[in-house]
Amino acid sequence: MTTTTPAATLTGAPALAPLLARGALLSPLKRPRPDADFPRTRLVLPGLRIDLAKLAAYERVCGFATGADALPVTYPHVLGFPLAMRLMSGRDFPLPLLGLVHTSITVTRHAPMPATGTYELTVYVEGLAAHRRGTEASVVTEVRPGAAAGRGAASARGATGTAGVAGTAGVAGTAGVAGVAGADPVWESRSTYLARHRTTPAHAPEEPSAEPPAPLPALAEWPLGGDVGRRYAAASGDRNPIHLHPLTARLFGFPRAIAHGMWTVARCLAEHGTPDAAAVRARFRAPVLLPGTVTYGAGHGRFEMRGGDGRRLHVSGEVAPYPAA
Repeated sequence: MTTTTPAATLTGAPALAPLLARGALLSPLKRPRPDADFPRTRLVLPGLRIDLAKLAAYERVCGFATGADALPVTYPHVLGFPLAMRLMSGRDFPLPLLGLVHTSITVTRHAPMPATGTYELTVYVEGLAAHRRGTEASVVTEVRPGAAAGRGAASARGATGTAGVAGTAGVAGTAGVAGVAGADPVWESRSTYLARHRTTPAHAPEEPSAEPPAPLPALAEWPLGGDVGRRYAAASGDRNPIHLHPLTARLFGFPRAIAHGMWTVARCLAEHGTPDAAAVRARFRAPVLLPGTVTYGAGHGRFEMRGGDGRRLHVSGEVAPYPAA
């Protein structure tokens, strides 16, 4: 795909901690509304190699099998998250980072992705939309095959990756985005993030009321330790304080630390399985308090995570082959 949208090419993945700090400092200055302007620049990170040690830690905490030369279907989100945070923590992003809620994600994986491959990431804000509770932003992540210039691909999972999601990033230049040799994405996602604020009738679309879905057949019960958030943070780089410790979570209104939303989806998909070419949709319904117990349910291509008593729905989603039969 070719486009004239301006792009900034990065020389490395941005460090998340400074972005979280910047976003927190700027949050009180933001005035979210669905018709606000938003950053149009696409961030591009070429020549990305996977840090295999971090990948293995991610696989273990999420329940994926380790050792295969294939990325879990949710892992590219981890790779693209620092770029998304760079956009969402900037002055020109109209929604406050503090209090921003990840409400949904859709993923399309067109083919298996070797863990020892080289990739190019592209992340951009697609747009803003009115929501009955505020304003929702859509953020798109695309992964394309990358050129392994001057480097041979590692032949086994025991090799050390040369790039991870941490570190500092500079900007190499600006250009139009065309991908590597015009390659189509091998993986793409769209995440929605909600900033809650008072809405007016003109900016509050009516949403059809729906009965809560009936529980799916319960297939497993998982006790969750209080360290799940810290273990996922170490593997993913997302060290938002609401996930790390009860004391820091209480500063943001939670009685205890809560699990990362993307961990809940990844844990369900690790149990459910996905085709090599797959379409995944998930909605985050309610936070998972740590420690605690959750129930995993699945059936007919759907999955969910509920509270231990089966009543409170935390995340729900669907998995299907891509393209659909």
